[in-house]
Amino acid sequence: MLLEKITTVDALKKFTSAELKGLAHEIRDMIIERVSINGGHLASNLGVVELTIALHYVFQSPEDKIVWDVGHQCYTHKLLTGRAQVFNTLRKHGGISGFPKINENIHDAFGTGHSSTSISAALGITEANRLLKKSGKVIAVIGDGALTSGLAFEGLNNAGHLKRDLLIVLNDNEMSISENVGALSAYLSRIITGEFFTKMKKDTKDILESIPTFGDSMMKVVKKVEDMVKCLVVPGMLFEELGFSYVGPVDGHSMSAMIEAFRMCKEMTGPVLIHTITKKGKGYEPAERYPELFHGTGPFDIESGRALSASGRTYSEVFGSELVKLAADDERIVAITAAMCEGTGLSAFRKTFPDRFYDIGIAESHAATFAAGLAVSGLRPVVAIYSTFLQRAYDQIIHDICLQNLPVIFAIDRGGIVGDDGPTHNGAYDISFLRHIPNLVFMAPKSGRELKDMLHFALKHNGPVAIRYPRGKTTPEFMEPASQPIALGKAEVLTEGRDLAIIAAGNMVNQAVEAARMLAQTQIRATVVNARFIKPLDQELLKALSLKTNQFITVEENALQGGFGSAVLEYLADLGIPGLQIRRLGLPDRFVEQGTQEMLRREFGLSPEGITVHALSMIRSAPATLIKKKVAV
Repeated sequence: MLLEKITTVDALKKFTSAELKGLAHEIRDMIIERVSINGGHLASNLGVVELTIALHYVFQSPEDKIVWDVGHQCYTHKLLTGRAQVFNTLRKHGGISGFPKINENIHDAFGTGHSSTSISAALGITEANRLLKKSGKVIAVIGDGALTSGLAFEGLNNAGHLKRDLLIVLNDNEMSISENVGALSAYLSRIITGEFFTKMKKDTKDILESIPTFGDSMMKVVKKVEDMVKCLVVPGMLFEELGFSYVGPVDGHSMSAMIEAFRMCKEMTGPVLIHTITKKGKGYEPAERYPELFHGTGPFDIESGRALSASGRTYSEVFGSELVKLAADDERIVAITAAMCEGTGLSAFRKTFPDRFYDIGIAESHAATFAAGLAVSGLRPVVAIYSTFLQRAYDQIIHDICLQNLPVIFAIDRGGIVGDDGPTHNGAYDISFLRHIPNLVFMAPKSGRELKDMLHFALKHNGPVAIRYPRGKTTPEFMEPASQPIALGKAEVLTEGRDLAIIAAGNMVNQAVEAARMLAQTQIRATVVNARFIKPLDQELLKALSLKTNQFITVEENALQGGFGSAVLEYLADLGIPGLQIRRLGLPDRFVEQGTQEMLRREFGLSPEGITVHALSMIRSAPATLIKKKVAV
């Protein structure tokens, strides 16, 4: 295998053109095989194989720093930088991450997982190199989709102002440019931004400025003519206006073209942007045809491309289908997503109500304030965003929505542990950063059916509502017992017992019910409460429970700091209950590593067995006089 010859990144530089092309085929096959087993980001990685090989062929990592945007396209980079032998551990517990991590490998210059950070980070590294007098080029690799985020443009603006030696590789995998136009544009770009043109422009400027009378006026004329020509023939005028030298478009799947372009850009000074054209899913026909489905995928059959996941509907699918039904009866309902239509279950809504569907790109802050504008005008916007990405809209949720008490519904997908994508994608903090905001009603369903009921409730509520639900399958509805109707701030008691109370939120409810069954086998009777509402809490029920028991366990799939358990603890502490014992189960004060959801839940005591162990420990350690003692409040 050619990949076995790359013991260091320097070995790549000895490859012939034919070997480089063979290496690209080999890497593609390896990525397809491994992702079909482990799951991962397939289409994005297949689209940058040649681009990545060319980067490492021309530049000298780690002296030259490569910053990947989002990082979901870094598999080839990992294979070329000493991780081929452990590539089978990709996204597994204790294995290599599916994203760049600075503590995993010296060639990972900056950790990523969220979009549009590369330009700002790369500019910071560039400036640090200048101040610390370090050599080396800094390269940011960013996709065209990531440029929809304001953060990317903030970085571009600052980079153009500072005029440092920064190279941005714009990986454009959606724009359709024919070969003729692309070749002509690349040729003109090489003339305009290449060494010959740059030297000619400098010599002309020196001559004109030496003429006392006509220097300034002539320079303005020449500059105006130059800009007019660039506007006509160069598609990168926006970047030129921001202070960048623009190179491209370049065929991102032509190894020779990419190597030539990178060599030229390596010698240029100041901020440079090279525009490459690639195809997501390149080399694997199902991923080429359906790049959105193969953006992030679970295990699949290579021959057919079909997913190998178990049958059953996900929470995202339940949400999406129910929203379509609700929108059919209410023309005020509009749906918003931030470049995650398929992932949030909104594909059917987009197809059914195209005029009421908005994919605003990777711009979560804009999504929130855009929704506020829709809501203040009488519509009922539903904003579907992954928990980990909603963090970016924190200020807008407070300032633009909750402060004005606007009826915006946040459908918070992937709340809790997401599994193999790891710490950048776990939805571990939404309860903590939302529950303290005035006017916000916050719910968490225990099942798909309850998610539907909460959507109905949210659309009737005249104010902001958040509904968080996990990644994964729901319980089939025919297996779900009938639930009590949703009422503001009212929890649901599922089992009755006087020994202790287990109060669970969202997808932890079923775990708590199973734990209660296990406890019953030891003659311990537990009250299990489906909290339903993170905010407002069912204070009446909590007060009633405190008359029956001093012992409480809260269970949530969120950070313990400031989470649901903290809310319960705060209220019970304010009641001044003598001898109160409360044990909060949730995610620890660290970034949760990658691994399967089931394994991580077991590790953190969030499985039925874990809850049972904590309950037995609490009861056995409690003073006998406090067990089952009624406390007057």
